[in-house]
Amino acid sequence: MELFKETLKAITPPDEKAKKLASERLDSLAKPIGSLGVLEDIVIKMAGITGKPHNSIEKRNIVIMCADNGVVEEGVSAPPQIFTKILTENLTKGLTGVSVLSKLANSDVTIVDIGVNGEIDNPKILNRKVNYGTKNMTKGSSMTREEAIKAIEVGIEVADKLYSEGYSILGTGEMGIGNTTTSGAVLSVFSGLDPKITCGKGAGLTEEQYENKINCVKKAIEVNKPNSEDPIDVISKVGGFDIAGMCGCFLSAAKNRKPIVIDGFISSAAALCAVRLNPLVKEYVFPSHLSKEPGALYMAKEIGVKPMLDLEMRLGEGSGCPLAFQVIDSALYVMDHMATFDEATLDGDTLIDIR
Repeated sequence: MELFKETLKAITPPDEKAKKLASERLDSLAKPIGSLGVLEDIVIKMAGITGKPHNSIEKRNIVIMCADNGVVEEGVSAPPQIFTKILTENLTKGLTGVSVLSKLANSDVTIVDIGVNGEIDNPKILNRKVNYGTKNMTKGSSMTREEAIKAIEVGIEVADKLYSEGYSILGTGEMGIGNTTTSGAVLSVFSGLDPKITCGKGAGLTEEQYENKINCVKKAIEVNKPNSEDPIDVISKVGGFDIAGMCGCFLSAAKNRKPIVIDGFISSAAALCAVRLNPLVKEYVFPSHLSKEPGALYMAKEIGVKPMLDLEMRLGEGSGCPLAFQVIDSALYVMDHMATFDEATLDGDTLIDIR
């Protein structure tokens, strides 16, 4: 509990002076003012995070929180619960989507068992299990309030350690059958939107199964009555250990003044919880892509961010993070290597700022 409280208190605003210097440098480059769009936004945001107008990403890591969800017993997911354990172990073999894309982006991967329903004996998986999956949220709280805070602190501890080891940026991912259901519930509570809007078909559902999923989210909210003004209450009643763990990663990033990337729908649910705990967290997160899940757009609006890519992906795992790393690399590289008007012997005074 103390780590959680101390982390929230330690989060400070971005460095506005560094952002101004970065903006001025971008405007001096030999191009129409603002013509690099989101790439310029990335450079300025990164400057605010680090306090330096010039930045580079040397080491990167994607943290994948793996956990089971008790609501699966209601038939809200096509794959059986055992898939969480199998897929968690498959992550260590380098064959999953996030594993392959991470290799391409030169990113390491940290796999965390924060709540898989089963024993995993694998040295490549960090055992930080809070419990063997959550309980069925249609019958009561997913977890206790103490478990929610413990799971958040696991995320803080894992991210703190990685940042201390020299990682410049982290990504967030997850593995857990049924977690689009918990994420839809979290979004519905915070936004007030009907589960028909916040819930999608996840890994693939029939129309009948989809209607059942919507009804399960409605029932979970009715049974538990989560308080939208209390993010811990929301996580404990209708969330998951994976969401809580990633929430802790976002809080750690803000505390350590380091950048962190949101993957898709479930990762966004965790980011939303973190932002509701401390609004300044938004200044440290980079949203990678707009998930194909129908609630993803509303999730981004609630957080107050705009995803940099729209590739109609819905894999999860953190698979959008390696792509975002490469976009961020591009933005920072332009900042350092593109010529200014003076260097290119051009007169930029004739250009008008049309942003």
